[in-house]
Amino acid sequence: MTLRLRGVAKDYTVRDKTTRALDGVDLDIARGDFVCVVGASGSGKSTLLSLVAGLLLPTEGEVLLDGAPVSGPGPDRGLVFQAGALFPWRTVERNVAFGLELLGLGAAERAARVEWYLKETGLADVRHSLPRQLSGGQRQRVAIARALAGEPAVLLLDEPFGALDVQTKEDMQVLIRQIWADTGTTVLMVTHDVEEAVFLGARVVVLASDPGRIAADVDVALPPGRGLPVKREPEFLALRARIEDLVREQHRGHLDRLAGVE
Repeated sequence: MTLRLRGVAKDYTVRDKTTRALDGVDLDIARGDFVCVVGASGSGKSTLLSLVAGLLLPTEGEVLLDGAPVSGPGPDRGLVFQAGALFPWRTVERNVAFGLELLGLGAAERAARVEWYLKETGLADVRHSLPRQLSGGQRQRVAIARALAGEPAVLLLDEPFGALDVQTKEDMQVLIRQIWADTGTTVLMVTHDVEEAVFLGARVVVLASDPGRIAADVDVALPPGRGLPVKREPEFLALRARIEDLVREQHRGHLDRLAGVE
């Protein structure tokens, strides 16, 4: 499986004024890769993810999955938002099973998949709980399990841990790396947190603004089985500082353009 963006641009028109959010984006993501996208607000991070998800269509260029154009949402892409968007009237296990019901899987296969992903995400003991009975971290685990249960080619994560406290956020980071290692699922994640991007990603893509475009594509040369202590290592700190400088540089350019400074 290869995800490719070729010359992708996206315009938004509001009250007869057209703004280009993304322009000339070329990106290749191979099977099993973990790519994190960072950038200042307004750089088009969520627009990029929505184009891959098929929630938006490009104004120019194309998004290809295994050579086929992405023309709308599909089961080959699982999407998790910051809010989780669970069904409040469904228990944990019935939330996880929802996509499998839409795919028409038989009861035995549905049950087996739900069981595996409940265990993988540490939710087996709360399978009969409703979302309102769960913590924020547990609700995000359910959203991730639901997205993965359909075994999509690509898992798309849009700021999935942005609303969590620091400890829960780090727990979720460890979880998503473990799931990635266990399943081999290709992951494309948008985050505003550079430390999170460096910890999770095999690559970090930095977006510039006005319009959004790729400013850098950085390989993360850290041990693949890394745990939280790696965040204190000199190599990690240097890489985080490098990417933060890139984001800061692009943001300063954005502010200068707004002020009319050449």
